[in-house]
Amino acid sequence: MTTDVPQKLDNRSLFIGFCQIGIVGFGGVLAIARRAVVEERKWLTATEFSELFSLCQFMPGANITNFAFAFGARHGGLRGAAAAVSGLLAAPLVIVLVMGALFQQYANVPLVQHSVRGMAAAAAGLIAATAIKMAQPSVKQLWSVVVLAAAVGLVVGFHLSLPVTMLVLLPVSVALAWRP
Repeated sequence: MTTDVPQKLDNRSLFIGFCQIGIVGFGGVLAIARRAVVEERKWLTATEFSELFSLCQFMPGANITNFAFAFGARHGGLRGAAAAVSGLLAAPLVIVLVMGALFQQYANVPLVQHSVRGMAAAAAGLIAATAIKMAQPSVKQLWSVVVLAAAVGLVVGFHLSLPVTMLVLLPVSVALAWRP
């Protein structure tokens, strides 16, 4: 934990913080969550965020929800986890229900179709920018750059699925990280 943050955040702070992340980051929460947790609230360092988020990618379910659960549990146990996850999901759930009803009625309108395509392009840009920011703390050693390049090569070049790529590269990256 960084020194700017109290050792334990209360459940109210967790709920409100993750609710704001859920509202602002609707449709692309990872980029907003990283900025809020690392840069604005300074709840974690960039390295701590990347490490916790990496761990959460191994758990079943949505990565950012897993992150909210793990972060909340760290501060308030099961109640803290529930507060963080509830905060993250409450507003987006309402927004999705309303947008789904509206989209069902207006899906055939060309302006709506073009808007959805534009939002997809913006989301792809946010994901790429966040991936670059998250990789920065990890690419300080040559071996981590090699593992990163191998992961990109396996997914893009050989069309391996993410789980298969992780199974292949996990032992390699652990061995390289633990070597003297």
